[in-house]
Amino acid sequence: MTATHEVTNQVPPLIDTDLAAYPPLLEGLEREGAAWAEPELREVGRLAGSAQVQDWGRLVEEHPPVLRTHDRYGHRIDEVEFLPQYHDLMRTAVEHGLHAAPWADPAEGAHVARAAKFFTWSLTDPGHTCPVSMTYAVVPALRANAELAATYEPLLTSRDYDFGLREPSTKRGLVAGMSMTEKQGGSDVRANATTATALADGSYEIVGHKWFTSAPMSDLFLVLAQAPGGLSCFFVPRVLPDGSRNPLRLQRLKSKLGNRSNASAEVEYDHARGWLVGEEGRGVPTIIEMVNMTRLDCTIGSAALMRHATLQAVHHARHRRAFGALLVDQPAMANVLSDLAVETEAATAVSMRLAGATDRAVRGDSAEAGFRRIALAVSKYWTCKRAPVLAAEALECLGGNGYVEESGMPRIYREAPLSSIWEGSGNVAALDTLRAMARQPESVEAFFAEVGLAAGADARLDDAVARVQKELADLDAIEYRARHVVEQLALVLQGSLLVRHAPTAVADAFCASRLGGDWGVAFGTLPVGVDTATLIDRAGAS
Repeated sequence: MTATHEVTNQVPPLIDTDLAAYPPLLEGLEREGAAWAEPELREVGRLAGSAQVQDWGRLVEEHPPVLRTHDRYGHRIDEVEFLPQYHDLMRTAVEHGLHAAPWADPAEGAHVARAAKFFTWSLTDPGHTCPVSMTYAVVPALRANAELAATYEPLLTSRDYDFGLREPSTKRGLVAGMSMTEKQGGSDVRANATTATALADGSYEIVGHKWFTSAPMSDLFLVLAQAPGGLSCFFVPRVLPDGSRNPLRLQRLKSKLGNRSNASAEVEYDHARGWLVGEEGRGVPTIIEMVNMTRLDCTIGSAALMRHATLQAVHHARHRRAFGALLVDQPAMANVLSDLAVETEAATAVSMRLAGATDRAVRGDSAEAGFRRIALAVSKYWTCKRAPVLAAEALECLGGNGYVEESGMPRIYREAPLSSIWEGSGNVAALDTLRAMARQPESVEAFFAEVGLAAGADARLDDAVARVQKELADLDAIEYRARHVVEQLALVLQGSLLVRHAPTAVADAFCASRLGGDWGVAFGTLPVGVDTATLIDRAGAS
C-alpha cells in the first residue's frame, strides 16, 4: 500500500526500561531498612520493563485461563489451562521471592524488600500476583496448626515454582489460596453454610459451595466451614496424602471486568477432606492472619497500579506535541500530571511504611503492630479507592489513544476497582477501622504517635490532625460518618510521611491540596505555585 503521508508525533512504547527506578520506591526501601535489597529490586525492575515480559503480561490478559471439567472419556478432572507465559510470570515472581520467601529470611527488612519487588513486578500483570499474594499470606495463618506448618511452610517459602497436580509434600514448592465467601454472605462469612464434619482419623469432611475462589489450581487452600464448634478454618489440599484427588469440583470460572489472567472459580466441596487450623469456632481470627497480609498487598498493588498509570501518562506527555508544544509543557496538563504524581507518591510512601511496620511487627515490635492495625485498614480503604479515579484520569491524558486496547491503559482501568473489593470492600475496611479503634485503643495511640512525628512542620497538617481528632471524639452517628473519618485519617498519615520524608515540592503540593482546602474535585486542580517540574520528574523516572 502506498504511504499517503509521513507519520509523525507518535509516542514510542515504554519498554526496555527499569521499572524499579522510581525515587519514592527506592527511598522507601532504604528508609524502611532494606537498602541491601536494591540490586535484586533493580533486576526485577529491568525484567518487568523488558519488551518480552511486558508482552507476557499482554498475552495472559488477552487469553484468559480455560476450565476443563472433564477429560475426553467423561472423567472429572477439574483443571484450568493457562498460557505458557502465565507460568513464566509465576516462575519469575517465585524465583525472586515475591511469595512467601520472607518468612524464611532472617534478614531485617525482608518483608520490605519483598513489598518493593511485589510493587514493581505488579506492573507486568496484576492477575498472576493474586496467588503470589495468597501464598505470602497463608504462612502466618497456617502456623495455628504447628504440625501442618512444619510440613508445608518450607515448601511454601521455597523459590521453586512447581506447577502441577501432585501430592503437596512431594513437590519442590507450593502455591496457596483461600476459599471464604459464599453466595448468601459475601463479606459476611459468619453466614457461611458450608459444613465440616469431624471424622475418626482427626480430619473433617467438608460439604458446601464457595462463590469466589481465586487461583483454583493452587496446591492447598484455607477454607472456612461450619464445624460443631462454630465457624472454623481448614487446610484443604487439592491432592490428598494417599495421592487421590480431593473432590473440589470447579463449577465455572467467573467472567470478570479485569484481573483476567487469574482464574476465579465457583467451587463445590463434594465431601472434601480437610484438617483443622486453629480451634473450632475460631475460623475468622485464624484466617484474618491471612487476610491482613493480603490487605497489605491490596494497598501495595493499588499503589503500583497508580504508578503504572501515571508513568504511562507522563511518558505520553513527554513525547506528544499539541498546539505547538509538548503536552508536558502545557500548564493545564502539567497540573494534571503533577496531581497524579502526588497521589501516587503518597500511596507509595504509605505502602512502604506499612511494609516496614509488618517487618518489625513479625519480629515482635508491639508498637509497630499496633500502628499497623489501624494504618493498614485506613490505607487499604483510601489507596484502593483512589486507584480507579486516578486510572481514569491517566487514561484521558492519552486522549483517544488511551481508550484503545493497544495502549495498555484499558487494562489498567479495568484492573483498578478490584483491590477496593478484594479482602473487604470500602465499607468493610472503614468499619474495621472503627472496630479496631474501639477494641484496641493502643493502636489509636500508635497511629497518632506516628502522625505526630511531623508535628509543627506544616500548619496545614497540624490543623488536619486536630480536625480528625475532634471527629473521632464525636461518637454521634460514627458508623454513618465512617468513610469520612477514615478518609481524613488516611490523608493525615500520608501527609505526615510526605512532610517528613519527601522533597519539599511534593509535601507542599500534598498539604496545599489534600489538607489545605485549595483543591478541586477532579485531578488537575492543584493550586498555583506548585513545583510541577519536580513532581513530574519524580513520577516519570524509569
